[in-house]
Amino acid sequence: MIKPFDLPDIIPVFPLAGALLLPRARLPLNLFEPRYLQMFDDALKADDRLIGMVQPNEVEGRDDIGLHSIGCVGRITQFSETEGGSYMITLGGVSRFRVLNEVEGFTPYRRCEVSWAGFERDLGDVEDDLVFDRPAFLKKLNKFFEAKGLSADWDTLDDAEDELLINSLSMMMDFDAEEKQALLEAPCLSTRRETLVTLIEYTLRGGLDGDMMQ
Repeated sequence: MIKPFDLPDIIPVFPLAGALLLPRARLPLNLFEPRYLQMFDDALKADDRLIGMVQPNEVEGRDDIGLHSIGCVGRITQFSETEGGSYMITLGGVSRFRVLNEVEGFTPYRRCEVSWAGFERDLGDVEDDLVFDRPAFLKKLNKFFEAKGLSADWDTLDDAEDELLINSLSMMMDFDAEEKQALLEAPCLSTRRETLVTLIEYTLRGGLDGDMMQ
């Protein structure tokens, strides 16, 4: 198990709007831009194989694209090269982090000095939601799926651990970037579930248009 002191002070970051990685979850990515292929190659050479996922934060009046203050670092757990030279990789979520500063340097990709303070829970065991009303949640989720014409393996959803169920839905559902950020920043699993329910209810009331699943 990774300890806080094992995590580096400076990490490569991949700003990608709408892509959410959470601790102990898995995120597949397709890397094809030269700068991110270089980032992947450099990460493979490092002992920790870490890449930080963070949402871009575009601010009106700024020429450059900023970064949200909180992201999540993942370890490369799988990868394969495609015929076109791109890479399909999987990141296993390790811990959230807080961006302190962006580091200037000669790499074509962005790097940040980060702090891991306040996210010690991320490095622990699987989290439970002790006040989770699963039947009520699945009933609401079923209404959502029916409204969107979607299907699901309800036996699998019913059997999934609290964290796996809530985090998987948080990552899969196609909320906008700010809503994804709110799910990431939730301090505990119960708060993330409450945020997820609020977003689902908002959608069912017609607050958002379009398909909600990627």
